Amino acid sequence: MASKAIIKAAAAQLKPVLNDGLGTTSKICDMIRASAAEGADIIVFPETCVPNYPYFSFIQPPVLQGADHLKLYEESVVIPGPLTDLVSAAARESEMVVVLGVNERDHGTLYNAQLIFDVNGEIVLKRRKITPTYHERMIWGQGDGSGLKAVDTGIARIGALACWEHYNPLARYALMADHEEIHCSQFPGSLVGQIFADQMEVTMRHHALESGCFVINATGWLDDEQIKSITADDKLQKALRGGCNTMIISPEGKHLVAPLTEGEGIIYAELDMKLIDKRKRMMDSVGHYSRPELLSINIDKTGYKHASITDSSLIIPEKLEEI
Repeated sequence: MASKAIIKAAAAQLKPVLNDGLGTTSKICDMIRASAAEGADIIVFPETCVPNYPYFSFIQPPVLQGADHLKLYEESVVIPGPLTDLVSAAARESEMVVVLGVNERDHGTLYNAQLIFDVNGEIVLKRRKITPTYHERMIWGQGDGSGLKAVDTGIARIGALACWEHYNPLARYALMADHEEIHCSQFPGSLVGQIFADQMEVTMRHHALESGCFVINATGWLDDEQIKSITADDKLQKALRGGCNTMIISPEGKHLVAPLTEGEGIIYAELDMKLIDKRKRMMDSVGHYSRPELLSINIDKTGYKHASITDSSLIIPEKLEEI
């Protein structure tokens, strides 16, 4: 259960420092401290905003992506590592929950990862996007179900999904069944145009209504110079505009503050946690409104490993006869 009756939430629409993990992380830490000064208890940042979402992958054919993909490797985040240590320190100093999207580097593979830092600055959730979407499959590996859960953070029980994972209803249901109170959603922004923002609007409000929880959604944003630095093609530049819709939604499916659809900034709203009970009293999708004997899901939360090692040298000699 939420530890506070009223939680002040912040959603950041961030302009990354392209191809600069430290530069983007420094901006994130500044925004954490700025929102703390406004009394925020939690702040959500966009999808893979450290160092930046791989916008190049949406407009370039695979044969031309090598150089940009390698740049992304160089600036991506090792977890834990120096960049996560900076965010941990800012979260701890500010006594805030921080939800951050990063490009995670795990040896030779990159992953779309979501991190939740609690009020003590500890990473209480690291999850990887289950299936990268469309063009993203050339950039990131697949995640597993080990992070498909809600976690206690010191202010509330929080779950997270990235972008089009919200179109996988079973993934959303897994978090609903784990009783998330605040759902944190992350999209890249500056992609596809207005249709992307419109779809986001419907999806986020629907999840809030269906789950009976608050939704904090954060998207990224690119300015014209950044877009031109990614591609000089006027037609392709159009594909890197729009699609921004940073918002905070109540369990009743209502905007708690005007959404941010253009430019960099932070929006704030107060979450009255009593609204969760008000909604679920009438319709609890994972309680009195469910029919598990008719409809249920199986969730495999195994954290799969690429190698399982048996070391015979660890066997105690006295026990050999018993084996």
